[in-house]
Amino acid sequence: MATVTQIGTAKRWSMLALGVFAQAASAVFVHGTPFLLPALTDRGMPLATAGLLVSMPTVGLVCTLIAWGYIVDRIGEHKVLVAGPVLMLAAGLAAASVSSYAVLGVFLFLGGMGAASTNGASGRVIVGWFPKDQRGLAMGIRQTAQPLGVGIGALSIPAVAAAHGFSTAILVPAAMAGLAAIGCLFGIIDPPRPESPSDAGRPANPYRGDSTLWRIHLVSVLLCVPQGTLWTFALLWLHRDVGWSLAAAGALVTVTQILGAGGRIGAGVWSDRVGSRLGPLRTVAIAAAISMAGLAFAAWTQWWWAAIPILIAASVITVTDNGLAFTAVAEIAGPYWSGRGLGIQNTGQNLAMAALAPAFGALITIGGFPVTYALTALIALAAVPLVPRGSH
Repeated sequence: MATVTQIGTAKRWSMLALGVFAQAASAVFVHGTPFLLPALTDRGMPLATAGLLVSMPTVGLVCTLIAWGYIVDRIGEHKVLVAGPVLMLAAGLAAASVSSYAVLGVFLFLGGMGAASTNGASGRVIVGWFPKDQRGLAMGIRQTAQPLGVGIGALSIPAVAAAHGFSTAILVPAAMAGLAAIGCLFGIIDPPRPESPSDAGRPANPYRGDSTLWRIHLVSVLLCVPQGTLWTFALLWLHRDVGWSLAAAGALVTVTQILGAGGRIGAGVWSDRVGSRLGPLRTVAIAAAISMAGLAFAAWTQWWWAAIPILIAASVITVTDNGLAFTAVAEIAGPYWSGRGLGIQNTGQNLAMAALAPAFGALITIGGFPVTYALTALIALAAVPLVPRGSH
């Protein structure tokens, strides 16, 4: 049976690259469909209806994250990283061929179900094939897939829709999913798993009698609030309050996404150097609270010369917890529970992000951006004492 030391270095990194590409394809399918809003509304569809339609991949994703995690734990990641993208491909091809919006919504929902497969997968591939002192870096790189996918969707889908029509644009994530399925079919190898220590042939439930994983999940939900606030509302704040043009504001938000991807990798390297995921996670939570409090103060005083650099710093800091938490969950849950653990992790974060936009949109309307930023600082601060203390 192959081990970490017996598999080639190039093979480990090629499997990581395939995991990143598969996750990026999922991100294009889920987060790229909102870029079809102009094409839908140009057809005369009301914005509310169009918004519901493009949210269907997200609904499909949230509904099936834990189920895919269970499947990963039962049959391994190789089959899941093929089956999920194949479902995305089939759903995308079907969605591009229908004329009924109701049927389109069904196929987008199914595509979201397929996209959910990659969220919980590849974690065990990283933990199983990478030595411990490289896992933080590997998982940090893995976590760049989402901003990469959002960027690909933003650049390609509106342009394809404008030039070739709505149906052709849906084929962009479908084509990526097809390539991902082929690559994972031939390039992913499930790492070996130790024999179960349980008398019943099943491993002990890491959630039973130990609050560590639940605390990490809760910390991640709390820390995704400042992250989601900046992702959702930074462009509006720059345009409405600071007075920037939409083009300039969009350019700055794009830059912060790129820097944030680098921050995730840097946090992973940091955790490898210190031999801990939870220590850096606690520091990131403190830094997120401080940066959001600083942004709230700068927005309240309208010191734009300070607010813009703080916004950039906060945008990077608030996304660096993702890779740290995911690596910790995969390591603590173990080879028989990491799929479900990452499924629970993703479900909590996605539900929080879904609730954030309407709730904080109302708060901004009532109290303004400074109050909203201050609240996110308090939420990040509440996460600090919840980070478990231990050897991880």
